Amino acid sequence: MTGQTKPFPSAPQALLLIVAMTVAEILVGTLLREAGGVLALTVPQIWTLTSLIVNGCVFATIMQRQGLSYRQLFHPAGTSMRATAASVVPWVLLLVPALVIGLSMLVTLLTQAIPLSDKERALFDSMAGNDFATLLLACVIAPVVEEMLFRGIILRGFLQRHTRAQAIWASSVLFGLAHMNIYQFVAALLMGAASGWLYTRARSLVPCIALHAAYNGALNLLASLGSGSDDSTQITLTGGLWIASMLLAAVGVLFLMRTFDEQDSREKP
Repeated sequence: MTGQTKPFPSAPQALLLIVAMTVAEILVGTLLREAGGVLALTVPQIWTLTSLIVNGCVFATIMQRQGLSYRQLFHPAGTSMRATAASVVPWVLLLVPALVIGLSMLVTLLTQAIPLSDKERALFDSMAGNDFATLLLACVIAPVVEEMLFRGIILRGFLQRHTRAQAIWASSVLFGLAHMNIYQFVAALLMGAASGWLYTRARSLVPCIALHAAYNGALNLLASLGSGSDDSTQITLTGGLWIASMLLAAVGVLFLMRTFDEQDSREKP
């Protein structure tokens, strides 16, 4: 009797993978900071290089061991990648305003209940920079590599072991834990669930990356525009945009469901 290899990763394997990547990023980041004086690297540039080096090595190793091609990882759907981008991504982008406003309000309530430490505030301020390296990391590199890891590898493996709902929420919890603070955990958990749902319906990382990149880009833009403005203006703008953002999200979800149902019906024999 020949034993079957269980799908990779299991929950413990996924957790170990995240811990190993975190340790590797700390080590590589430390080495780059030590060389920063010679190479004249800024902190955002160090973050960007660290992410590229660590994730590049990890994905190359995992994909080789699992026998995965980039096509299988990014787009296991039967449709073309271009067709999925054209039919799904526009509706996905309609979800962004509601997600940005809703999650920002949720994080604001959380920071009021659990105030930020000086170290955490400095970290978040540095993440909201508008230099090229910060924007590249937040809007391109992080969306691509995080979706490849948490949806393309971890969720993909979980779906072969658990029900769809269990797989989505388990991978979302790990996505939240990987951010290593309670404030980003909440937002990442819910964003992970939204991306997980998109991945299971579209069977592609394309809409997940688009949602992640647009969300990060919108947050960065708001942080830049909001610097120096008073709180009353922020509250008024948020309240005025809330209904419009919810209507856009409702339209986006409606057309996404219709698109996915049509795609499923075409693929049925």
